[in-house]
Amino acid sequence: MEEAQGKELRRTPLHARHKALGARMVEFAGWEMPVQYRGIQAEHAAVRSGAGLFDVSHMGELEVTGAGASRFCQRVTTNDVARLQPSQAQYTLLLNDRAGVIDDLVIFRLEETRYLLCVNASRADVDFRWLVDHADDDVTVENVSDAYALLALQGPAAAGILQPLTAAELSALEPFHFVNGDVGGIRCIISRTGYTGEDGFELYCAAGDGAALWDALTAAGDVEPAGLGARDTLRLEKGYTLYGHELDETTTPLEARLGWVTKLDKGPFIGSEVLARKEPLTRRLAGLMMEEAGIARQGYPVWREGREVGRITSGTLSPTLGKAIALGYVAPEAAVPDTEVEVEIRRRRGRARIVRVPFVR
Repeated sequence: MEEAQGKELRRTPLHARHKALGARMVEFAGWEMPVQYRGIQAEHAAVRSGAGLFDVSHMGELEVTGAGASRFCQRVTTNDVARLQPSQAQYTLLLNDRAGVIDDLVIFRLEETRYLLCVNASRADVDFRWLVDHADDDVTVENVSDAYALLALQGPAAAGILQPLTAAELSALEPFHFVNGDVGGIRCIISRTGYTGEDGFELYCAAGDGAALWDALTAAGDVEPAGLGARDTLRLEKGYTLYGHELDETTTPLEARLGWVTKLDKGPFIGSEVLARKEPLTRRLAGLMMEEAGIARQGYPVWREGREVGRITSGTLSPTLGKAIALGYVAPEAAVPDTEVEVEIRRRRGRARIVRVPFVR
């Protein structure tokens, strides 16, 4: 991420709140976003032990409606949409014809013939064009991103902080389920989802209500405003993929270990024909932990027995473990837990080991 200077960047409805809190703002996917407020370590720890509040209004929202909406969503995504009832959500992927990942997303079944797709900010326009190009006559696809603000309240204390603000019974709301309800008097989709590995909620409201919702949540309890920096370290500790790092249009879900959301037995979908061939993989995503000083960053080479076997896609110093962790694509024979490898960091190779993810359970 780069400092936000000299560019015409988009801003979320929470921009003034971030500035008032003294957030360090950076460019991210064409948006001016807070990377940290009090500090990544403090924000990360707050989410693991209490509650953190993220502004993720830069994410895109696409709506699919019409008599053919279910059939269409089943054809363009990898997971089994037929399993979704209204009020349920599902993590899934959009693939291109070569089975490369166009995007990873969460799909919400709002009504029988109405779906909301929450997509990555950097991919919203690409996703929208792809869906429109593949839509049937009985399906309408709309980019409704500007209509929404999206806040994520994450952490073990999230339910206790949110419950007094809503009449919705949160204890009855299971993971990847949602309900429509008021939060602090503001109409929201209240979804038990998130990207931190902790319990928590994502709250979709009208863009114009975003600042009031932020105020209501921060006034409700001990809530730490958290930026993109903590969001990245939290997701990496759990081994979650990030588009542009672990995923892109040359990466298949099987390489990325996302076979669990790729349902080849549900019937044909875009990209399924390629995956069904079960051609041998040439690389696999793996977790790595450094055993010597140094942090493995994106693009750093991975070596084994004198041969380069892969590249790092994401790396950080884990705030919870106090150790350097990373994800990377390596040759399949190297992607085996306990395999000893080396990561080349500034022309020096440091010892590392392949480990199972999540790094933090």
